Amino acid sequence: MYRILEKQDLSEAVKLFVAEAPQVARKARAGQFVIVRNDDHGERIPLTIADYNREAGTITLVVQEVGKSTMQMGKLKASDSFATIAGPLGHPTEIENYGTVICVGGGVGIAPVFPIARALKEAGNTVISIIGARNRSLLFWEERMRSVSDELVVCTDDGSYGRKALVTEPLKELLEARPGRINRIWAIGPAIMMKFVAQTTRPYNVPTIVSLNTVMIDGTGMCGGCRVVLQDGAQFVCVDGPEFDGHKVDWNSLMSRLAFYRDEERQAVEHWQHVCNLEQVPGGEVA
Repeated sequence: MYRILEKQDLSEAVKLFVAEAPQVARKARAGQFVIVRNDDHGERIPLTIADYNREAGTITLVVQEVGKSTMQMGKLKASDSFATIAGPLGHPTEIENYGTVICVGGGVGIAPVFPIARALKEAGNTVISIIGARNRSLLFWEERMRSVSDELVVCTDDGSYGRKALVTEPLKELLEARPGRINRIWAIGPAIMMKFVAQTTRPYNVPTIVSLNTVMIDGTGMCGGCRVVLQDGAQFVCVDGPEFDGHKVDWNSLMSRLAFYRDEERQAVEHWQHVCNLEQVPGGEVA
């Protein structure tokens, strides 16, 4: 069991957990992920490591409630435990002194982009960060991102905080204003956001790295469920990624695969939330 030491509500649907996982924390590096189970019968959930503390033996996970298993996870509290945490998995981010880099985080993707921005800053890069969300209530870690960035741009789709813009707008402006001086870009967030970031950067020939979170089962390359189609063939996110060249990803194929089990996911949530009237006892409580 992996005890939860801390839980925070970053927004209504986004939760932060700090969990005891000393073996994972000892080897974790920016860009890697873990696979978590809530209980012995739980689904295997891939989650990018948002932070780690080697001395304390802890890792930080930021979870968005989008299906039954993540909703169940959202109900856990400090002093509860995860049944299993497997990792760190995947290849870590390739950290070098590239020069000037841009880190783009959208929605819950702000969490996994943070350790990458921090590592790039520690390696001597000039780090420009862009973070965005649909509205102010969904933004988090602004100060954390500011602490590891030379410049920080904050956007909201509705203009409720920061600049009213999609993250691609300030990104394009930076590329236009600094021709040839942006050396590499990382983007993490919803697949549609990463797709348009890659489309924005393609005309400028700036290497653009994206971190993919696909349907995943074993996390060891055996099941093939996390297959992603690239220009030069298919690879597996769990063992070949999770980071890929955004200009080579077949985004239409990826988003189609992400939608494969949408109906089943909806039915699982409905079944989990349903309470049968026959199980009710006087007073409205469940027997």
